[in-house]
Amino acid sequence: MINCTQTAIEELKRLKNNYDLDTSYVRIKIEKGGCKDYVYQLSFAQEIEENDHTISPDLDVTIVIDRTHYEYLENLTIDYIEDLMGGGFQFKNIDIKEHCTCGLSFKLEKL
Repeated sequence: MINCTQTAIEELKRLKNNYDLDTSYVRIKIEKGGCKDYVYQLSFAQEIEENDHTISPDLDVTIVIDRTHYEYLENLTIDYIEDLMGGGFQFKNIDIKEHCTCGLSFKLEKL
């Protein structure tokens, strides 16, 4: 199951409101990239595709994930952290085998 912290939910709501995206969904996927094979991608989508799995951690936020990616993301926790350098989403997944030193790319046990 994919989890979102309350801080991440509030930031997703703020972004949707700032960009007037009332009818959009949050799409999460993994893509080839980085120094350790894969990176997380978070974006807004206007439609739910036929092959999407949906999760609603809040009444105002619906997350969509292509079913082919879901098995690699099912133990994911999404958080939002602010520090002196700014803010950003953090992705924590217990299925990660190893990650790069910057923490942005990773390998998964299942792949």
